[in-house]
Order: sequence, then structure tokens, then C-alpha cells
Amino acid sequence: MGSRIKRFALIGCGRIAKKHAEVIKHLQGASLAAVADIVPGKAEHFGKTYGVKWYTDYMKMLESEDIDIVNILTPSGAHISVGMDVVKKKKHIIIEKPLSLNVKDADKIIHLARENNVSLFVVKQNRYNLPVVKLKEALDAGRFGKLVLGAVRVRWCRKQDYYDLDPWRGTKAMDGGVLTNQASHHIDLLQWLLGPVDSVIAKTATMLARIETEDTGVVIVKFRNGALGVIEATTCARPVDLEGSISVLGEKGSVEIGGFAVNEMKTWIFDKFIPGDDDMGKYSQNPPNVYGFGHYRFMEEALECINTGRKFLVDGIEGKKSVELINAIYKSAETGKEVFIGKKGHFMEEEIC
Repeated sequence: MGSRIKRFALIGCGRIAKKHAEVIKHLQGASLAAVADIVPGKAEHFGKTYGVKWYTDYMKMLESEDIDIVNILTPSGAHISVGMDVVKKKKHIIIEKPLSLNVKDADKIIHLARENNVSLFVVKQNRYNLPVVKLKEALDAGRFGKLVLGAVRVRWCRKQDYYDLDPWRGTKAMDGGVLTNQASHHIDLLQWLLGPVDSVIAKTATMLARIETEDTGVVIVKFRNGALGVIEATTCARPVDLEGSISVLGEKGSVEIGGFAVNEMKTWIFDKFIPGDDDMGKYSQNPPNVYGFGHYRFMEEALECINTGRKFLVDGIEGKKSVELINAIYKSAETGKEVFIGKKGHFMEEEIC
């Protein structure tokens, strides 16, 4: 398809769709061609807002419009069925988190995308946050020495009216709980920064929300490099959101990134000073961006990869890793046992202790 302007389509016109549409509107070399949603009012309103054609049948949209890339913004449980339909039409796909609700489905769409020679991208916009980028650079440079502890905390407020917005929210089949939905970005960051996971021990509970899934979870993680990890996630913070943070501690330094969405540098301390450490203030927060800094950088790079053929930071294989980890966490919470994860991401059932 060369380097001509790439035409995007959105499937799903819910809360996140506006952010995608705004990014596409400001993204050089891109344009929004059409949108689809099974709710006619949503599709029509969104289409008219952005001056594009709208559909209630996404297959009709795919057959009627000249489209290069499709952003799948449906409830999580529909990502794979919709995504596979799109891939069969030879369109590149961008899937909002999570890639899927289980590893088997993730493998299916990764294989199908490879068969059809299309690119598959999974939205992990927090990897592009400036404080996170600096943390990854420090880890890659070995500045922490021996890694000791990694921790993520998601303390957000989602009251019952949030779950009541749509019938699929808080269901096992279409949404998942706080670990799959709200905390999946943070879990992705933890495994991306500290490396492959050896085992997890987890407890989950439904404390305040009237939903099928968990609204609170805690996890102890053992990484293959010997470091330990802690995942704390809840939508029961009251009366407002508190934080979405990550901390990394090693024998030679400590870094904490806080804010609502891992976007503010709180602590940057190492035993050996290097040039630039005293200038970390300019990386303390993402620059202001009304249409989403992380999403913009993500889609900008995805577009570049489609045009040049180079490998992407979060392709299907990379996006599957957090699905593997979250599935292991649920298995541990269900069985009350430590769950070991094999080198290929599969549970080692004989070693569930």
C-alpha cells in the first residue's frame, strides 16, 4: 500500500473511540474513513461528529469502504471474533487492550494475521510515557544492578454507575475484572520492564461493585531473574481516583512513577550520578496533549511500521504476554495455589503447588 495516506476505520464507538479519532485526525499520513457500532445512535452520532460514513454492520463497512487499517474498540470479549473477520479482509488491525481474554484466542489471531500478511498491533500506550521511557533506558543500561522488587498500584474509583453504563461491563465473557480491564496496562509494564515471570500467587475479591468479576486483586510475582513483584489493583478507591503507579527497586537505585496513569516521575535515585540525572524534571510528566500523548505516539509508530515494514514495539506476540500473565493470576486466585508459567507462556499444571 506504499506511503499514501492510510485510511482508518473504527469498530466500536464507545468511550475510547473519541481518543482514537482525535489521534487519527492529527496524525500525518492518516485519515478517518468510516466508523461502525451495533448501536445505531452511537454510530450515527460518531460518524456525523467526524464527518465520515457510519455503519451498524462492520462487515458491510469493510466491503463498502476503501480501508487500510481498522481499530477494534469493542468490548474485550469481542476483540478476537471481530479481529479475525477484519484480518480475513486483509486489513491491518489495531486492537485496544487486552488483545484477548485468553491465550488460546490470542494465538489464533496472531497466527491468522501472519497467514494473511497483515500487521497486528495491541494498544499499550503507557509504554510511550516519557517517565516510563526513561525507566526502561535505565533498566537496559543496567543502572539498577540486581533487581529486587517491582510493584504496580492501580487505585481507581469506578462506582456502580460506571458498570451500569453497558450490560457487558464487569462480565466474565465480555469484559473481565479490574485485573483484565483497568490494570492490564500496568501488568504489561511490570512484565515488560522486569522480564519474564516464573510464578504468581493471587487473591481476588468483589468488594463494592455488583458485578460478575473482581473489583479488587493482589498478586505476588516471582520473576525469572529472582526479583519479586507486587500487583495491587482495585476500582474501590473512594471517593475519587488515587493513583496508577509503578516502582522498581534494585541494589543500585530506585525509581517510582506515579500519577493517574503512570505518567509522573516521583522518584529517581541512583548511587552513581550520571549526566542527565539532575535534568530528570523535564521527563517528570508527559507533555500536554489534548488527544492523548501515549495513543498518538503508539499510532504514529504503528503507521511508520506499516509504511516501512519494521518491527513494532507491541505486536501480537508482545501483546499476548500480559494475557498469559493475567490468565495465570486468575488460575491462582481460583485454585488458591501458586501457578508457574512455562517459558512459552503456558501454565505448568503439574507444578501448580
